[in-house]
Amino acid sequence: MTDRTPLPVGTRVLVAGARATGLAVLELLLEQGAVVTMLDTKFAAGAGDDALRERGVAAVGPDAFVDADGVATAPGDTDLIVVSPGFRPDDTILTAAAAAGIPVWGDVELAWRVDRAGLYGEPRTWLVITGTNGKTTTTSMAESIAEAAGLSALACGNIGLTVVDALRSAPRAEVLCVEMSSFQLHWAPSVRPRAGVVLNVAADHLDWHGSFDAYAAAKQQALLGEIAIVGLDDEVAAGLPVGPAARRIGFTLDHPEAGEFGVIEGVLVDRAFAGAPVPLIAAADVRPAGPSGRADALAAAALMRSAGVSADAVGRGLAGFSPAAHRGQTVATLAGVAFVDDSKATNPHAAQAAIAAFDRVVLIAGGLLKGAAVDDLIAQNSDRLAGVVAIGTDRQIILEAIARHAPEVPAVTVFTGDDGSVMTQRTGDDTPVVVAPGVNGADAVMAQAVSAAWQLAEADRDARGGVDAVLLAPAAASLDMFASYGARGDSFAAASAALADTRSR
Repeated sequence: MTDRTPLPVGTRVLVAGARATGLAVLELLLEQGAVVTMLDTKFAAGAGDDALRERGVAAVGPDAFVDADGVATAPGDTDLIVVSPGFRPDDTILTAAAAAGIPVWGDVELAWRVDRAGLYGEPRTWLVITGTNGKTTTTSMAESIAEAAGLSALACGNIGLTVVDALRSAPRAEVLCVEMSSFQLHWAPSVRPRAGVVLNVAADHLDWHGSFDAYAAAKQQALLGEIAIVGLDDEVAAGLPVGPAARRIGFTLDHPEAGEFGVIEGVLVDRAFAGAPVPLIAAADVRPAGPSGRADALAAAALMRSAGVSADAVGRGLAGFSPAAHRGQTVATLAGVAFVDDSKATNPHAAQAAIAAFDRVVLIAGGLLKGAAVDDLIAQNSDRLAGVVAIGTDRQIILEAIARHAPEVPAVTVFTGDDGSVMTQRTGDDTPVVVAPGVNGADAVMAQAVSAAWQLAEADRDARGGVDAVLLAPAAASLDMFASYGARGDSFAAASAALADTRSR
């Protein structure tokens, strides 16, 4: 298999992962005449899948590739393995396959090779977006700018629509705004986009990559195309090497130098594609508000200017952009205090950006920290925090960080007791308050967390004049309590609206 002929008819492909990404890959492979086997833990019992079998697709579990001694073996009669992003590099089946010389591609790698080979028409313009925080907002901004410029574009990748589905979509998209996670970048070493951006790099997913250096190296893969765009205000991103043939462009919230994007007298400007600074949009008109929103807008502007879009279209696209749900969305207002859903802030770096948009907040945080530390988050924001409500599995880690770095910040923890009752406890109080059993434990905890946060906000108003927001920016993943960060945000929004309705009567 080569870039020109990535999938000869009859290629024997093992697709690892039979969820949304794997099923999208399956459709493309069958269209190209591949012989496909699906591997997934849900097939471990050997029952297979009737719907797949009717299409000539075998379904196997991991036990199919284990010898009598329990040692993983390379899949036989296999020319290629295509993995879903969640498969770790040290997966025993994949390492056995690699040792046997079987290539392992991610779904984005497959899409790139298929696109370069022209199997779905002329190759598209790829714009790749990655970073620890802000990927989805930047990708959506880029798509909005493309639409303002009259380009046929699709946001895809980690944002929801798979890249293989984007290739097969009608009407055809000429520009692909591809959000890529570190997992996807690891499994897509051949991708060389027209332009790629690394917004920022902070500790995340270290359990998957094994080290921070490996995580940063995966992010750096986005910078190997024609134009490499980096966030200059982030030390790690700014220091990443770019491809040998790449043009390097930086963006900053400060005054930009020649060859950079930045902010001059409250206006986002381009100093990379013109001699003099070219105005794009007033910083005050960028949504979401705050430093992270402006940084994302600069990155999206640099991407789309790299694709030949005019400065006027960049401005119109950004002016017409509204952030998606769970990314800094105000879901209720009570006595001048906004209740802000930033449930997508699933790591401390993202939570830092969310807090920075306000002068003073009550923060609801917690969940699965995935090994990330919150000490810097608490220490750097102690003057902005009017209080913290900690929830979820790793709530105690947050409380301990507050005790170390900001003991003056009042803290409350809310959790579910063994009998299903919701428990609320203030730091320093050994006796938890039993609120009530909830029909849905997670929603009951969130409702009490919102109530506790409002009490902290009221106390701060009496003592210091008040807060700007009750902010859900968990700094952690949601799966200990909720099905997704979206479900967590929806729960916060419902609880906030109910509180606002009750208190405003």
